[in-house]
Amino acid sequence: MAKSKPKVRAVRAPAGVLIDGASTVRSLPIWRIGVETAAADLKRLPGAQRGWLEATGFKPNAGAIALLPADGGLGGAVLGLGEGNEDVFAPLLPGALPGALPPGAYHFGNAPRSGDQRDLAALAWALGSYQFDAFKSAPPAKPARLKLSKGVRKSTIEQLAEGVCLGRDLINRPANDLGPAELASAALNLAKRHGAKSSVVVGDALLKKNYPLVHAVGRASDRPPRLIEFVWGRARDPKLTLVGKGICFDTGGLNLKPGSSMALMKKDMGGAAAVLALAHMIMAAKLKLRLKVIIPAADNNVSANAFRPGDILASRKGLSVEIGNTDAEGRLVLADGLTRADEEAPDYLITMATLTGAARVALGPDLPPLYCDDERFARGVLTSGEQVADPLWPMPFWQPYDELLASKVADVNHISSGAFAGSITAALFLKRFVARASRYMHLDIYGWTPAAKPGRPQGGEAQGARALFDFFAKEFG
Repeated sequence: MAKSKPKVRAVRAPAGVLIDGASTVRSLPIWRIGVETAAADLKRLPGAQRGWLEATGFKPNAGAIALLPADGGLGGAVLGLGEGNEDVFAPLLPGALPGALPPGAYHFGNAPRSGDQRDLAALAWALGSYQFDAFKSAPPAKPARLKLSKGVRKSTIEQLAEGVCLGRDLINRPANDLGPAELASAALNLAKRHGAKSSVVVGDALLKKNYPLVHAVGRASDRPPRLIEFVWGRARDPKLTLVGKGICFDTGGLNLKPGSSMALMKKDMGGAAAVLALAHMIMAAKLKLRLKVIIPAADNNVSANAFRPGDILASRKGLSVEIGNTDAEGRLVLADGLTRADEEAPDYLITMATLTGAARVALGPDLPPLYCDDERFARGVLTSGEQVADPLWPMPFWQPYDELLASKVADVNHISSGAFAGSITAALFLKRFVARASRYMHLDIYGWTPAAKPGRPQGGEAQGARALFDFFAKEFG
């Protein structure tokens, strides 16, 4: 019997929300008003509009929006910037505007002075226009459009927005609509679009090709696991390999999650989504890199052949792995993916994964921890994250905690023996499978925005992708 699925409408990055600055399209001004600069900012407005703001009690708090009258119609709008720019997400405040303004075209009457800030304002607008409405029968509402400020490159901003929205779409899709096969299709379609060479290893072929951990995690599902791979770029260019966790749904396996913890597990392939978002940005920008993407994709389900606590599993690297808890499956599939990636000794090797709840306990949903064994690489990516409002936070590969992964019956246990340092021990487990790469970085992302913020709608988020792209664009653009 065919499985019941609702009709799904294709979701794409917001199209047409950015207007080239040279266009003759008429647009209304948006005035950016800060708390400290309010007096000077308000002087730019006609007296009647200043009086209107005073009469309505407008305060330029961060993200506050007010419409301005003119000749019996709409004369524009104001956006509050708050106090200073202490908030790393402040550049994304324009992302609150597309859904709050009436349909039409607008421009910034006092655009940011910095070119980078003008770019970010435009990107925030595009990201704030995103709606996940693939399963709604009604057509999406048309957001307001932004006429770009001088010097903003429309195509570049749209490429970045498309990458982020690709990641969001994949995370937001429910597990009945996105399993390992559909995730593979998304990756292969992206590879084909950019002329990359791709391959997929499916089901029991994973054992023949020596991906035993990917097979073990996914074998309990009626949707076979797979190892997805594509390669793009010139062989002579520096090698960047991205490995993304592609667990399309995580029940916890035999260590079954409670219902409240399972509710968002469609997002457990958020690492794969972020990797594909970043890959699109890199390939669209034609950076001088030889890019490889590896995604181990599987469901972590419960059935008679599910892997068990206490099992000892083989790995591609040859290390035997004792299973401490089947709900820590992501690091297992990543271990085989990392071993595959490490075999060609890439210059840069990066894992992105919704890996541990411990990371969220430590740093919350906004701030993914970053682990790296190369100081310059880490510092560069952290700086880029601050500059493009995609923040990350440094965490250590704290070697003394490696003993917490000791096993009496295997080479390593895949989880620690205690309740402490869960994100660090997970990172240390992954690092055991990296030996030849020149630089290794691991991002333990959340992949989700719990409550809507300017430029960050509630739902899936490709955290870290823009920070990494900014770093690599500066190095290899």
